[in-house]
Amino acid sequence: MGEKSVFVTMVGRSNVGKSSLINKLLGQKIAIVSNKPQTTRTRIMGVLTREETQFVFIDTPGLHKPKNLLGENMMKAVNDGMADIDAAVLVVDAKPHFSVDQDNIPAAELELIERFKAKRMPCILVINKIDLLENKEEILRLITLYSKLYDFSAVVPLSAKTGNGTDILLKEIKKFEKKSPHFFPDDEVTDQSEKVMVAEIIREKLLRCLAKEIPHGIAVDLDRFFEHDTKNGEPILEVEATVFCEKDSHKGIIIGTKGNMLKKIGTLAREDIEKFFGIRCNLKIWIKVKEGWRKNRGMIHTLGLDITENN
Repeated sequence: MGEKSVFVTMVGRSNVGKSSLINKLLGQKIAIVSNKPQTTRTRIMGVLTREETQFVFIDTPGLHKPKNLLGENMMKAVNDGMADIDAAVLVVDAKPHFSVDQDNIPAAELELIERFKAKRMPCILVINKIDLLENKEEILRLITLYSKLYDFSAVVPLSAKTGNGTDILLKEIKKFEKKSPHFFPDDEVTDQSEKVMVAEIIREKLLRCLAKEIPHGIAVDLDRFFEHDTKNGEPILEVEATVFCEKDSHKGIIIGTKGNMLKKIGTLAREDIEKFFGIRCNLKIWIKVKEGWRKNRGMIHTLGLDITENN
């Protein structure tokens, strides 16, 4: 029948579950997940090949007002993610932490909808986290509300956590496929390098273990990353990472009393790295203070967070 491809970008506010949804669609984890806002910092591609069709999902940072150079780069990733695609998927929360009505649609979502209108872009509305709803009639209310704002190609209520409804979403996305060669090898699941994946695994554990005010000011850079055989011929992955934070007080919190917090973060990260690569990992993490790094163009470039260079 010939090869086909479809490029789709996932957009929405922070914490609506875009990364979780892509991970569920792919059947494995390629994007880190946490309950902290703006977990995703760059544009990430997830690839799913089913028979002749290759789905390419573009995960973007949650739309927000940038407060520094890093934030500006993150918003550029959102704009880049909406270029040269076949369709968009707007992900909204079925159970937001605020009252949603006609006069209270989040500004970020209204801004995205205006972009759809300007580009005349086909868009699927996904209402995520339906597993958290006690009253399923709330779904109908949200469908009515958002459908007044834009003529969505389809509306799909689903749960990225349980996978309920994700098969329906794939069928709707498949309608936008085009005849073209596959852009990635059929067994590839992401455009992220192994080194980037390891750094992101470590950052995810920092996000999950630390207080809310600290994660925005941290970044992870790998100093050493290589595989070798032990004396017994067993393969082992050697990883040395530097975690940058913005304040001495933050460094103390990351390390914790008697190093307990850093030990916990390291253990969780090592377990995930070993699971991802299927071999043992020797992980060492260092903490350095770099005040104002999120405003430093050189640091952002060094850490691979410069969107122009990174993508």
